[in-house]
Amino acid sequence: MSAAEWPARRVALPVMGAPGRTAREQRTDADIEADALLVARARDGNRDAFEQLVRLHADRLYAVVLRFGAPPAEAEEIVQETFLRAWRSIGRFKGDAQFFTWLYRIGINEAKRHMARRGTRLAQVASDDGPLEALADPSQSPPRQTEQVDLRRALERAVRALPEDYRAPLVLRDIEGLSTAQAADVMQLGEAAFKSRLHRARLP
Repeated sequence: MSAAEWPARRVALPVMGAPGRTAREQRTDADIEADALLVARARDGNRDAFEQLVRLHADRLYAVVLRFGAPPAEAEEIVQETFLRAWRSIGRFKGDAQFFTWLYRIGINEAKRHMARRGTRLAQVASDDGPLEALADPSQSPPRQTEQVDLRRALERAVRALPEDYRAPLVLRDIEGLSTAQAADVMQLGEAAFKSRLHRARLP
């Protein structure tokens, strides 16, 4: 089955916001190798392999899109379109970058296109529906858990209040935990330009 034949309109996404890999958890060599094997099969038109990639990366990509300011319902549509574009383009993926950095690049570009079609910039106002994967440490006391949740929400609001050009470096580098080289690759910037934007984003 060719990439053009499947999927016509929808990709079977997992439940968005379900617990999964935390943003700062580093990918292991085994994770990267597993991705490469699945990508190789997907490039040959294997739908099951691509669906496994969707299950591995959808929740984390959704969190990234939310942090760029898209409301939850729109974030799901952006993630949906990102995977459709990835499937249609998988045959052209050469493996020069890791699959998830390539996927993030598509997702960020799709988020910008989505907002441009609506004639708006990515929202700079946060809601309380943000991607707080680990709301609080259950081992802590209830007052401490409440404090942790409030802090996380304040941080999410601060991130979303940044201009787009500065929000992306902060999300990719400091929240998602990508290396400088990976994050610069996602944004298609040189490392020096990326570091400059990240520095400005970190300024109080």
